[in-house]
Amino acid sequence: MLNKPSAFDGYPHKSPTGESKLLSTRLPILVSPSLHQLPEQLDNAETLARRPHINMLVHPETVQVLKMRSRIDEHLDWFFRNAGHTKVSTPLLAAGAGGAVARPFETVATEMEGTRLNLRIAPELWLKRLLVGGIGRVYEIGPAFRNEGVDATHNPEFTVCEAYAPFSTLSDLMAMTEDLLRTLNKRLREIRAEADLLTESVVDLHEDAHSHGLFREDFKRLPFIPTIENAIGRKLPNLGDPTVHQSLVDLFSDLSLPLPANANLPRLLDALCALYIEPLCTTPTFIISHPACLSPLSKSHTCPITNQQVALRAELFIDGTEYANMYEEENSPFAQREKFLQQLKYRSIDGEGDGNTDIDESYLEALEWGLPPTGGWGLGVDRLVMLFTGMKRIGDVLPFGTLRNVVGLAQRQK
Repeated sequence: MLNKPSAFDGYPHKSPTGESKLLSTRLPILVSPSLHQLPEQLDNAETLARRPHINMLVHPETVQVLKMRSRIDEHLDWFFRNAGHTKVSTPLLAAGAGGAVARPFETVATEMEGTRLNLRIAPELWLKRLLVGGIGRVYEIGPAFRNEGVDATHNPEFTVCEAYAPFSTLSDLMAMTEDLLRTLNKRLREIRAEADLLTESVVDLHEDAHSHGLFREDFKRLPFIPTIENAIGRKLPNLGDPTVHQSLVDLFSDLSLPLPANANLPRLLDALCALYIEPLCTTPTFIISHPACLSPLSKSHTCPITNQQVALRAELFIDGTEYANMYEEENSPFAQREKFLQQLKYRSIDGEGDGNTDIDESYLEALEWGLPPTGGWGLGVDRLVMLFTGMKRIGDVLPFGTLRNVVGLAQRQK
């Protein structure tokens, strides 16, 4: 006779003597007892955040989202392995964040007294060093950190997928992005019938009425500067002119637009993009040809249409949300130095970035050894999971929610 809590599969049965019994169809499985009565429903937001394990028991769809996330991770691995990329893991902790303009988390190490360390905000510079070393196509899926706010699509700790391919052009990167999303959508449609995944956990972005055939057509392309100029009915000033900052401030005044906080040149241009371009990106859309000042790590050239310096860059937006960023990497150490210097000038105005007023000389030295012409690509994995599961908040695709939930969970246990 078993004296521990057990689970059986079987059906009711009467013995030859007329006793009611359970006829087991497989050997019993030992389980652990619950010391609490499981609630029939649980809708209190505070309780959900404080006890995510109970939320998973009461709302099994939350488990299905995590299983879907695992399948999406598997597809990313399959896609890049199939394309000949080598998967690597690069440092999360270093002296200097690098790779993007954002406010990093800071810490110290007992072994390096007096040295400020940062959690990385992107793996980009590490991965490009590997390309200099001859690794060839490379990719990484892992965490990144930005000491910024929490909202429906942002969390200070998030997951990125970055991939780099020597001799890939911007056109190659955009075609790859379309292929990745279409093959992922096809794969998720195929697994909808699997027993361990609820049908409701997959948003079919190809045929469902909800999606209006989201991935059927080629993705739209909107050039940054011409799209804004068409919207406001006038030309933007020469973005390389020394007086361009004041000219844009005057433009905001003429259009009765509020200035963004710490309104340097990149922030002014970002604000115009958010107002006049991003709302047009309802279906999958590439915003292309960004002003060069918005992309310090990208190659740039003179646009034959606008005669402005623009980056060889594209961002993928769907329904007004950014999902992927890609560009042809700047591989000249001399041009990169100039772009770093310009970036430092903007940081001195807005107070953003890692607080480091020095140029990353180690990265420039690596470029001196020869980075081949390279296409670089990055995607927010959390947002991708949101897209394919229909979740509206980033916390809904994270096992323990956003940073607020994680910190609150620890504080409530004290």
